[in-house]
Amino acid sequence: MEKQVIKTDKAPAAIGPYSQAIQVGNMVFTSGQVPIDPATGEIVGWDIKDQTKQVMSNITNLLAAAGLTLNDVVKTTVFLRHMSDFAEMNEIYAEHFNVNPPARSTVEVGRLPKDALIEIETISFVSGK
Repeated sequence: MEKQVIKTDKAPAAIGPYSQAIQVGNMVFTSGQVPIDPATGEIVGWDIKDQTKQVMSNITNLLAAAGLTLNDVVKTTVFLRHMSDFAEMNEIYAEHFNVNPPARSTVEVGRLPKDALIEIETISFVSGK
């Protein structure tokens, strides 16, 4: 199996030596998305709801570049700066994964890139391969 790099200008550019997403066979792995506006390169908002919306937008755009949607996501990992933000994050998250949501892990971390409040990575399944 060959790995294919997925790249789009509709999601933030990588801020290090990594790819935005990688497809291997019928699986697509996105790098952790933080709430960076791809047009400005800046963090969007300073509350968890605004940041979660931006992260979900970035993930949606990355998946679209691979020909996928949020319905193709089978697993997410959510990294929160403060577990006390869980309920508000979960409210926005549920709006995007409202039918047959993927498996998920959520962990609190000490610090995230650019001092973001949230980062989410996904694993998706490409049907038909």
